Amino acid sequence: MSLVYAGVCSHAPGITGRIDRVAPEVRAQMAEGYARMRDDIKALNVDALIVIAAEHFANFFFNNMPVFAVGMADQYHGPIEDPEWLKIERTRVPGNAELSRRLITELMKTIDVAVCEEWQFDHGIMVPVHLLTPGYDVPIIPMNLNCQAPPLTPLARAWTFGEELRRACDALPERIALVGTGGISHWPATPDSGRINWDWDRKFMDEWTRNDKAAMLGYTDEQIYEEAGQGGFEIRTFISVAAAAGGQGHVHLCTPVPPVAVSVTVASMDIV
Repeated sequence: MSLVYAGVCSHAPGITGRIDRVAPEVRAQMAEGYARMRDDIKALNVDALIVIAAEHFANFFFNNMPVFAVGMADQYHGPIEDPEWLKIERTRVPGNAELSRRLITELMKTIDVAVCEEWQFDHGIMVPVHLLTPGYDVPIIPMNLNCQAPPLTPLARAWTFGEELRRACDALPERIALVGTGGISHWPATPDSGRINWDWDRKFMDEWTRNDKAAMLGYTDEQIYEEAGQGGFEIRTFISVAAAAGGQGHVHLCTPVPPVAVSVTVASMDIV
């Protein structure tokens, strides 16, 4: 089995960019949560870390938004945003084009993906990569699900993508970690920015930890938008991870943090 780790975490830009506005005790909880995920991945001596994120119109736009995209390069650059705003210095992030090519080849036996030989990382990837691999010493394979531009990737297709990603990973000899990043509820760049639906977040994470496929796939985009904002569409990345792992989840951190504008979440899932 080459998929050796599966988890999810928040990627909100405020996690790094506005951390000084967070209460010290909450800041400590956040640091502990990401440190646990970082240490768990490091202990597994992985050959690569797949990061599934949502595109924030840094590389794709309404006129060209793939349903699924996978990076295939030996290096990537980021953040594309202002480093002073994100509080992350611009850097080169290592990739592994040869490993990506083999993974993509396996994926394309059953599912279509766009292939990207260039990728400018925005906060959706840079925040978790910065926190989980601060030395930028683990090759990253970036993946994007369309959570932004309607028609969005259907939830059922996000699940299928996770299943096929697991099959593709297990066909390779390398040890691979998988992290999905996003939401949960949030309303970025709207008059409701900063709003958090804590009840909805807890409900969804309960479904995620139970790996309740029917419940997670039972939402309509209209329901998600009403209850969790357009940022809630990013549950697709969590759903893909659940499908890939197949086990039960464990929430290590899930707490509403108004200065960050999300319930900051770190969770892992058993691989079966």
